[in-house]
Amino acid sequence: MSIKQLIRKCKKQDIKAQEELYKMFAHRLFPVCLKYSASYQQAEDNMQDAFLMIFKSMSQYRNKGSFEGWMKRIVINTCLQKYRTQTVFEIIREDHYKEPEIEIDEDEVSVDYLLEIIQKLPARYRQVFNLYVLDGHSHKEIAEIMNISTGTSKSNLARARMILKEKIESSLYKSAARSI
Repeated sequence: MSIKQLIRKCKKQDIKAQEELYKMFAHRLFPVCLKYSASYQQAEDNMQDAFLMIFKSMSQYRNKGSFEGWMKRIVINTCLQKYRTQTVFEIIREDHYKEPEIEIDEDEVSVDYLLEIIQKLPARYRQVFNLYVLDGHSHKEIAEIMNISTGTSKSNLARARMILKEKIESSLYKSAARSI
């Protein structure tokens, strides 16, 4: 069945088509949930909620642009909305920090380690970092998405980068100390 046929059936709330759509895209969208969730279990919950929202909103998709991109936006918004409703936002000063320069030797730091330390960032920092660095949103867009000021977005990104830099340097230092 083509994706257009599948979408058409999902718009008619065909359960078998919805199941097929889920199987087709879940493996691509789950990493997005992981990126914006505090834990694997929360990512699973967010994934289920996002697909429920996708099926509920299916009539809004007008067959223009990337269907996968449309679903990805729903997944991100679902994760961020759950974060907004479950977390009391901490007050963060809007200082503007100079962004730390980070040079990474790919032979010394693995992608898995980078993903692991990004996942361990405080939720707000992780979300701003992901939106800015991994998804390419501007600070203005992030401010609108997360309902924060542009300055807060910038300071959260700077703090996230500083934490990541410190963890990478610490890891490299420990690695060098072990090899002595």
